[in-house]
Amino acid sequence: EPVGEWYEASLPGREAFCMRDVAHQSTGAQILGLAGHTRNMLWKFAENIAPTRDWCTYWEIDRHNRPAPVDYRSDQDFWYNLPANFDLLDCCYRQYLWSGDRTYLDHPVFRNFYAKTVNEYVQAWDKDGDGIPEHYPHYGQRGIATYNEEVTHPLIGGDLIATQCAAYAAYATMLAWEGAHQCAADWRQRAQMLRHLYSSAWWSAPTQCFASYRLQDGSFAFGTSGVTNYFPLYFGLVDDEAKASAALEREIQARTQRNVEERSYLPELFYAYGRDEIAYADLLEQVSPAYARRDYPEVAYAVIGTLAVGTLGIAPDASTQTVTTT
Repeated sequence: EPVGEWYEASLPGREAFCMRDVAHQSTGAQILGLAGHTRNMLWKFAENIAPTRDWCTYWEIDRHNRPAPVDYRSDQDFWYNLPANFDLLDCCYRQYLWSGDRTYLDHPVFRNFYAKTVNEYVQAWDKDGDGIPEHYPHYGQRGIATYNEEVTHPLIGGDLIATQCAAYAAYATMLAWEGAHQCAADWRQRAQMLRHLYSSAWWSAPTQCFASYRLQDGSFAFGTSGVTNYFPLYFGLVDDEAKASAALEREIQARTQRNVEERSYLPELFYAYGRDEIAYADLLEQVSPAYARRDYPEVAYAVIGTLAVGTLGIAPDASTQTVTTT
């Protein structure tokens, strides 16, 4: 194939791989022996970060090694969800933990992607100077502030803050491995500031839930909106156990309302918070032949990944050459 080793990670039939899907499917792919494929796909995203796209890369790449035509027309007109750069950085970090492949730490293509993501990318999309990228209506589909594609022009989604925090924490750890401890401390502090902001400003005590979005007028919008509400849990953004528990319960109650992409994250999330029975029940529903859109590749990869990190509780750490389980 012109693009090199790859696996399907997008809507079936597109013969392509998408940033969010690859980030989520990567653990399952690792279990299946596809670490080299994942590295090549992540490499393709990393090498295409560019100032002409305001430090975005290509949202989706096809097997012909081109930005998928369905999503890309030019550097001024393309689909892009702003959590993606952060999600991908965190994915590269996790792939190193699983594989020990130092390409993720040492190669200039990856190192450039990480540095540009936490610096220039944020600066390009953070017009109000609060440290968080945001979306404005005239952007159209270029720079959507959430992975939720059904809401019109929110300013910031909860999932954007969650992925940004995860990326900063991952970047800090990689810097610490190099011995750049002061820089690492700076990025850890930025991650902690995002955690504090979300836990305080985004929380509603009367309703006992987190906001899903900030709207264009700066106000908060509440509601069970899937990825904007569970990504902060999925990426460990919420330190407060009581708040996390309340937020998790909402996701458990609303789980069957999610589309297949969103729901594929939930069993792993439920396992992470010790809700083993509901996690396993949801996993079984997703592997059922009666499950709608079961052919979506993310479903199968997420099931394999969840069996490893959820059911078995496997957590590898190549930096210390250790593996822990439940």
